[in-house]
Amino acid sequence: MRSQCYMGAAMILMVSILLLTFSTLGMAFPLPERLDFEISYAGVPAGRAVQQVSRVGNELFIVSTARSADWLKYFFPVEDRIESVLASAAPPQLFGATRLYRERIREGWTRFQKDAVFDRHKLLVTTKDLLKKTENTQKITPQTYDMLSSFFHVRTIPLQVGTSTYIDIFDCKKLWNTEIQVLRREEIEIPLGRFKTIVIKPVLKSEGIFARTGDMFIWLSDDDRRIPVQMKSKVRVGSITVTLVGGNYWPEKK
Repeated sequence: MRSQCYMGAAMILMVSILLLTFSTLGMAFPLPERLDFEISYAGVPAGRAVQQVSRVGNELFIVSTARSADWLKYFFPVEDRIESVLASAAPPQLFGATRLYRERIREGWTRFQKDAVFDRHKLLVTTKDLLKKTENTQKITPQTYDMLSSFFHVRTIPLQVGTSTYIDIFDCKKLWNTEIQVLRREEIEIPLGRFKTIVIKPVLKSEGIFARTGDMFIWLSDDDRRIPVQMKSKVRVGSITVTLVGGNYWPEKK
């Protein structure tokens, strides 16, 4: 059962991070957009994930969902939904700033229902735990992101192999300054085809969804779109792989 718990936590972690790298499509592509992923554990299909981005008025809505496969749901059901709402913003912020962040997490016996409301004028974020009926307000920096929108910055700057960039991420508990390492360029082959990619490694420290259970590697299409093609992470028992399998996307293939 413990290994199943690690698996469930890693699954939603992967799903969340994949969407982080996808979120800037509001500027690069027509909206709405959708990416479909298969999640596998030790080579066995274990679940599916969907990431969607849409624009309503001047706001960008980002939604990430993950569900366990039928065979797994009897042992360790996973049914997660994470949302981020970004309000329009003036330059230099190209894509807006988080206004509202929501977590609705079900992983085995674990449940989370949290809302985080961001006040950009006062540089405060108020988090409500709807199950524990608690509320907490904390300070943030001008460049604080939630867990779904945090990779805006990564996709809007040149990624130079051998360098790192740092992002302030609020995870509904604490503000973390997170390092993103740019490791190498690599061609990989997945069922959809062969892709030229750039490999990054988020050095995660926070708790909860971002609990660090092993090194994580993300393969982004090596073009202006930076589509997440694949992700791998070691966990305490085995490994998790998330692979792009469909949706509306236009990564360049070799």
